[in-house]
Amino acid sequence: MTQPLKGITVLEFSQYLAGPYAGLRLADLGARVIKIERPGSGDACRNLATKDLWVDGDSLLFHTINRNKESFCADLKNPGDLAAVRQLIRQADVMTHNFRPGVMEKIGLDYTSVQAINPRIIYGEVSGYGNEGPWVHKPGQDLLAQAVSGLGWLSGNRDQGPVPLGLAIADMLCGTHLAQGILAALVRRQRATKRSGNDSVNKGAEEIETGNTGAKVQVSLLESMIDFQFEGLTTYLNNGQQSPSRSEIANAHAFLGAPYGIYQTKDHWIAISMGPLGPLAEALVCPALNRNDIDKEAFSQRDTIKATLAEHLRTQSTDYWMQRLNAAAIWASEVVDYDTLLQHPAFKAVAMELQVSRPAQNARGNEVTVTTTRCPLQINGQRFASHRAAPVLGADTAHIRQTLLAKQEVAQ
Repeated sequence: MTQPLKGITVLEFSQYLAGPYAGLRLADLGARVIKIERPGSGDACRNLATKDLWVDGDSLLFHTINRNKESFCADLKNPGDLAAVRQLIRQADVMTHNFRPGVMEKIGLDYTSVQAINPRIIYGEVSGYGNEGPWVHKPGQDLLAQAVSGLGWLSGNRDQGPVPLGLAIADMLCGTHLAQGILAALVRRQRATKRSGNDSVNKGAEEIETGNTGAKVQVSLLESMIDFQFEGLTTYLNNGQQSPSRSEIANAHAFLGAPYGIYQTKDHWIAISMGPLGPLAEALVCPALNRNDIDKEAFSQRDTIKATLAEHLRTQSTDYWMQRLNAAAIWASEVVDYDTLLQHPAFKAVAMELQVSRPAQNARGNEVTVTTTRCPLQINGQRFASHRAAPVLGADTAHIRQTLLAKQEVAQ
């Protein structure tokens, strides 16, 4: 099966995580993603390390999010380089950026200017908090976006302060939303192109403009974090604006009743999801909860019920409880760490582990390999897994100048 985005060219001016994550998803599906990077330093993510881990001169984090891309160096303050970039824009399908408001306007690469160069381009723009309002110039960083979105008051137990998620969730979700918007705009463009060339189209169908088939796709970290919490915010807005109330113990969802949570057993931990309390009490042989009206108390007596469960579950091992819960078809699971996950048959069955490699930047030219995870999508049973690692800074500049730019000059 041909990769669905083969033939689509993306120019990635984005740095750090959110915009490049969208580029990663598009590259996984077959798009040619060319990172436009500053000479000498490149994408700032090259120097943003997790656990101080580096691979061949770049941070492991950069490798994680920039596999299967090309690198083209251009100084956007240099007229010659800027002219070359404009030539690339003429041939591109998509471009993305996450510069501060006003930066692209200053160098003549804002949407209006780019649209004049290539009316069919899909222009993706990531911001921290939108382009209006009092937070326009606030740093667009993942932890800060979590902090101002209310998310911190959903995790952890009641006696804790705000607890952020331990991953760059705002960046990942924002990048996902950007990729969705770009794909929708590409579909819209394709439909418009077909309609403009087909006079027999059903006249009753919705009209799609055929002159300007490009689009500007905008998303912000804040909007992505608000959307991520639509379940909680909808509850808040329709329940007298009552703030989330976390459980005293075993909190896993501030808006759900007992038994929802993670509990310690005699030897490990167990997660128990939503479900009626009566069958749960019977499966666990827990007399303190085995009464007819227990399900009516799932919310009003949430903390008391969870405390009773917590005390009871500590008396036996996780395996013991899982056998009883599975036999009763109760939604529950052992809680595993990375070591256990990576050795588990379920992990091996989905084949998520991926090896990517690139020639090293050293005299010996040894190949550098990074172990990561593949794109999670499957289409008609096909998995998408490129084994090309993140690019060396500027590694593709000469080739792109000799092919895409030379091709443009000949066409002119």
